Amino acid sequence: MEGVPHPIPRTVEEVFNDFRGRRSGLIKALTTDVDKFYQQCDPEKENLCLYGLPNETWEVNLPVEEVPPELPEPALGINFARDGMQEKDWLSLVAVHSDSWLLAVAFYFGARFSFGKNERKRLFRMINELPTIFEVVTGNVKQPTEQYANHNSSGKSKSSAKSRQSESESKVVKMSASKDEDESGEDEEDDEQGATCGACGDSYGTDEFWICCDICERWFHGKCVKITPAKAEHIKQYKCPSCSSKRARV
Repeated sequence: MEGVPHPIPRTVEEVFNDFRGRRSGLIKALTTDVDKFYQQCDPEKENLCLYGLPNETWEVNLPVEEVPPELPEPALGINFARDGMQEKDWLSLVAVHSDSWLLAVAFYFGARFSFGKNERKRLFRMINELPTIFEVVTGNVKQPTEQYANHNSSGKSKSSAKSRQSESESKVVKMSASKDEDESGEDEEDDEQGATCGACGDSYGTDEFWICCDICERWFHGKCVKITPAKAEHIKQYKCPSCSSKRARV
């Protein structure tokens, strides 16, 4: 329930920024502000929801009264389960529902503003670069949650979402779970663990920055094609050296 109106996101980048802001607020509620959050979820109160807001804040509040609501609603009645579970398990449960809610809100905007197949694919890839709230809350990602939530803009994906998201000021970059279908007919062998660099041939490593060519969809080490995470932020469509030279000859 948002008391202050926020700009309505209409593009893939705006929806992703909205997602990232809400996610940051939810992570704060479940980590750095957890004592305050726990106290506000009084089981004696009515059904309560945890809302993440686009300005990286959070609030515990009653659900909206409009039916249907303007936006998808988060899990209802999270306060009722608070005292019936171990605190760690309760927070994990709220985290899972929060992840589901964030996706629902993001793709609600995508449906509302008629995102096409490629735009939806792009949006999901950008979202998929971020650890889930559940992963952050349960400690399954190796990075400070608050820094990641607040400073993730340093790892902004390029428009096709194929450049690797830099985590906590361009540290470790992970590849997404799998590549999309190759429309040019190229084999789909570059999944998470099997990808090789199109320049040097070395295998994928979790501690290296990777970028994907928008033309041939091959992956490259940033260092092999002289692309840094900071430079990738400003690239709208990346073409590898091979594809660039082909375009030049045409």
